[in-house]
Amino acid sequence: MAAESGIGRRVKYSTMLLLLVGSGLALLAATQPWFAIRLTDTANHASTITVAGSVAAPALTALSLAGLALTAALAIAGPVFRIVLALLGVLLGVSVMISAITAVSDAVGASSAAITTATGVAGEASVRRLVQSVETELWPWLAIVGAVLIILASAAVVVFSRLWPGPSRKYQTRFAGEDGRPADEVMAEAADDTPDAAPATDDDEARAAAESPEVDRPGGLDRDTAIDSWDELTRGDDPTR
Repeated sequence: MAAESGIGRRVKYSTMLLLLVGSGLALLAATQPWFAIRLTDTANHASTITVAGSVAAPALTALSLAGLALTAALAIAGPVFRIVLALLGVLLGVSVMISAITAVSDAVGASSAAITTATGVAGEASVRRLVQSVETELWPWLAIVGAVLIILASAAVVVFSRLWPGPSRKYQTRFAGEDGRPADEVMAEAADDTPDAAPATDDDEARAAAESPEVDRPGGLDRDTAIDSWDELTRGDDPTR
């Protein structure tokens, strides 16, 4: 049991580390320059424009941050929710890959917003006529590597989820069972194991009533006195005489 727990813990941490590294690489790539666009000399503008990954692939930053949040959620997720998060992770990795590949496959189209900002020229055909050459940096390929790591880590969660140890006790309810069962099942089982109390007899009820203090009687007298005083005031009499 201890050996299986150790293996499951290593698988869990390795998978989470892989997902963390993949999301971190994608986030790092989004902040770096992806393309160096050299423009023609037909207009009064800069000859070279550097396009960052956050411009070429606008969704990449949000997807990377979602991957980091997914890693934190997997750390405390239960078995069923863990599978749901893993499937979301696969979809997340595919989205990162599509975003990066789309930018690389059409660098001019991905950089059109930056070119328009630098030159003031708008329109796809006009922007493409301004571009003389495109140099692709290493960073978009690093984003694709990060996407692959996210997909592999998420798939590993689905495959090896049964080996993962349960969530930490600090995230469980106070009365949760040692085996990870919810608190309501544990309480129900405890109630079933508790022997039923003997039904109270008439003699027991009468004895309990005789021994209990009559706490309501003074309150009842005070209430009656207050009502009588109010009635006397209503009639115009002074109740203090």
